Amino acid sequence: MQNKVGSVQYIRLAVAAALAFSTIVANAQTPAPEAKKTWDTTAALTLAITKGNSDTVLTTASVDTKRKWEKDEALFGLAAGYGENSGTKNTKFVNGFGQYNRLFNERLYGGLRLDGNYDGIANLDYRLRLSPLLGYYLIKEKKTSLVVEAGPSFVVEQYGETDNNNDVTNTVNKTYVGLRLGEKLEHKLTDTTKLWQSVEYIPAVDRFTQKYVLTFEAGIDTAITKKWSLRVTVQDIYNSEPGGGNKKNDMRLLAGTAYKF
Repeated sequence: MQNKVGSVQYIRLAVAAALAFSTIVANAQTPAPEAKKTWDTTAALTLAITKGNSDTVLTTASVDTKRKWEKDEALFGLAAGYGENSGTKNTKFVNGFGQYNRLFNERLYGGLRLDGNYDGIANLDYRLRLSPLLGYYLIKEKKTSLVVEAGPSFVVEQYGETDNNNDVTNTVNKTYVGLRLGEKLEHKLTDTTKLWQSVEYIPAVDRFTQKYVLTFEAGIDTAITKKWSLRVTVQDIYNSEPGGGNKKNDMRLLAGTAYKF
């Protein structure tokens, strides 16, 4: 009788142990829920040294945000700068953009981009560009990405023409069709340091080598905490026909800090 009772208890313990082991194994094999993808947003505040239409020290602020889904990408950005020299305003600009991409496969995508620019010192009241585009990832890796984009660009701009005293004497409105060619490289040097570089060339279709805007940017960002980082950026904008007697080239060297939300 005692042997029978002992056998029953042994069987019960064995079954309980088997069930416990099965539960542990099942939990271990169940994949952790994938982290929900959200917007990646960074705000930056910088001190800038400029050469070109304005030679001065100024302050700039910018906000950039992006998000990726399985087949879609969205990017938005806004930057502004203001400066004075001896009580005289010598820098005042606002730049913004928005872009949406739809992936056709792992590397090829189509999209639409809208850019807006204002420069009070260069007497540019506004420049709006609407650019349908076709893009391709030449490199798409965890640490490195390289994309090229091309497409038409519809441009509307208004600027003031000035006399020898830099007084605005006339307002000029222009609308033309251009071609947008773009390239952007991003590379993660380490877990805390990244590099980026971009070039954008927008010529008028009917005056391909005479009228164009060439924009270049390169920068490095190094994290000092999980949220804060230090960054240095070089920006150069070349306008072959700036209008209003302004210089063709504007260069900015920006150094400051950024916060990642």
